[in-house]
Amino acid sequence: MTSIQTPTRAPAGLKRTLGLPAAVFFGLAYMVPLTVFTTYGIVTQVTAGHLPMAYLFTLAAMIVTALAYANMVKAFPIAGSAYTYTQQSFGSGIGFAAGWALLLDYLFLPMINFMVIGLYLNAAMPDLPVWAIIVAAIVLVTAMNILGIKVAASMNSVLVGIQVVFIVVFALMSFVTFSGYAETISPFEPFMNADFQFTAIAAGAAILCLSFLGFDAVSTLSEETQNPRTTIPRAIVICTLTAGALFVFLSWVGHMVFPNYESFTDPDTAAVDVMTQAGGAFLAAFFTAAYVSGCIASAIASQVSVSRILFSMGRDGVLPRKIFGVLHKRFRTPYVAALIVGGVSLLALVFPLGLASSMISFGALIAFSFVNLSVLKHYAIDQKRYVGYDAVKYVMLPLLGVGLCLWLWTSLTAETFMVGFGWVAIGLLWLIVLTRGFRRSAPTLDMQEVSS
Repeated sequence: MTSIQTPTRAPAGLKRTLGLPAAVFFGLAYMVPLTVFTTYGIVTQVTAGHLPMAYLFTLAAMIVTALAYANMVKAFPIAGSAYTYTQQSFGSGIGFAAGWALLLDYLFLPMINFMVIGLYLNAAMPDLPVWAIIVAAIVLVTAMNILGIKVAASMNSVLVGIQVVFIVVFALMSFVTFSGYAETISPFEPFMNADFQFTAIAAGAAILCLSFLGFDAVSTLSEETQNPRTTIPRAIVICTLTAGALFVFLSWVGHMVFPNYESFTDPDTAAVDVMTQAGGAFLAAFFTAAYVSGCIASAIASQVSVSRILFSMGRDGVLPRKIFGVLHKRFRTPYVAALIVGGVSLLALVFPLGLASSMISFGALIAFSFVNLSVLKHYAIDQKRYVGYDAVKYVMLPLLGVGLCLWLWTSLTAETFMVGFGWVAIGLLWLIVLTRGFRRSAPTLDMQEVSS
């Protein structure tokens, strides 16, 4: 085993090895095409059988925000995502707030993946304890993160491929199944029927935001991608549209196969009912294998992203530089940040799955709102680009994105807000310490240090 080398400081730079296909696969791996089944039963019941419609509402908000990310990547093609864009547009203090909110969903997403891996593999192999599976998965994913982005990207391509094969099999078997029903429901029923309630759709759409976390994760690869000003914006839009189409399609197929959502054995594992109905024990087993593969891919991608955000914040002193702002000498990866993320992921052993899912949406929607506002500030206000088509691109669309994100954010539960504002309070306390009681500004990212 290769020993850990003396770390180097950020100026050594991350290694640019990724092209457009790898960046797209990274985003899709992060999003997990099969993540539609993570909250399938819960949101189907919340929306009274209108899960595909809820996904359409969420997709509308996410594509506008994806365009905002794409615009900001062109201006600042460096690691850090919403943290970097907000900091460069509004200053260090507000940038810290956006980064802190972003950390919430990035830290919780690996945890959710590890939880689900443990639960599903334990169900398939009861002799393996959940805690042992979770710990083994954390060690494996952390090791891949340290070895380098190219290793992680190669593994993600394979794991996404497994999910694609499953989706094809699931779709074919489902069409055979529901086409044989004596009374087939209308294909439009999952989108609009007599039970449609706008408030229920909004509540469901707010939860589904976690399914789209991935297009923004692509932006964290800006310093490891070739031609980032062109590649990253394209990858962001492709990931969002592709994943959104898959989510709508898969949820529609699931409803057509198993329309009686009130008879789920357990809403948390409703996917098992759908798979058994569509293809019996074979499809249920295939689903478990593909879904666990997807969760591993997402865990790899999400841990890569959060370690690079921590690295970016450590590099400019927002977090302790000697801990977070260092790279491995040989692999040139933020290995200390990766190890810390792996340690935090051990909370998957004790943290409730439902609350973790809600917290992801809480943090993500705050960060998404900041990115939309950053487009308005950087292009329309600072660069005076608000005439003609620029008015649509840099004023109207960002304002629409903010409105949609805040609408979904206010649809979250009271429990989510209690825990979320607790996280915000911790961030505020750290900012007070960092600025010595607001007597000095928070550190600002040195653009010359990372340009290349």
